Amino acid sequence: KLMGSEREIASLKEALESVRYEAMTDQLTGVGNRKRFDRAIEEALLASEATNEPFSLLVCDIDHFKKFNDTHGHQTGDQVLRLVGSTIKGSVAQNAIACRYGGEEFCVILPSSKLGTATQIADVIRQAVMGKELVKRSTGETLGRVTISIGVAELNMSDTVQSLIERADQCLYAAKHAGRNRVVNETQFAAQESAA
Repeated sequence: KLMGSEREIASLKEALESVRYEAMTDQLTGVGNRKRFDRAIEEALLASEATNEPFSLLVCDIDHFKKFNDTHGHQTGDQVLRLVGSTIKGSVAQNAIACRYGGEEFCVILPSSKLGTATQIADVIRQAVMGKELVKRSTGETLGRVTISIGVAELNMSDTVQSLIERADQCLYAAKHAGRNRVVNETQFAAQESAA
């Protein structure tokens, strides 16, 4: 009877873990969802405060996604989101947390990463996405390549989650404004602002 109970408990734990994983995963792309991101960035902030370890945030946006979606349809748009999500996830270390922030935006939390390292990782992601050729599944038609723009910010001692996200977002919009398919970090953004 005791062995049966232990098996049942193990089975319930496994089922619970599976449900927990599904609740934190974006069903379309397979990366973390917004709920996962919100929880992970809070945890990263607390861990950074406790250990004095740096961490950086990447905010990524698919260039011209709406136009692409309108031209080729939502199923192809979903294929693009899956491709970008899997490419981002495959381009970062195991301890990095890749999430779909919403729409065509993705975020990556990079624990123990200073701004320079995070910028290099962002460029690896950008190049990996650009290197994928998109083929429409239903027809085999080649649709070209997709590009992304990425903003990069490193946690400051005075940061809240919101201020960190806002800085990474400003960098993302600077990358878009500068012509898309590029990475802009907060040091580059500050230099652009002072030169303007």
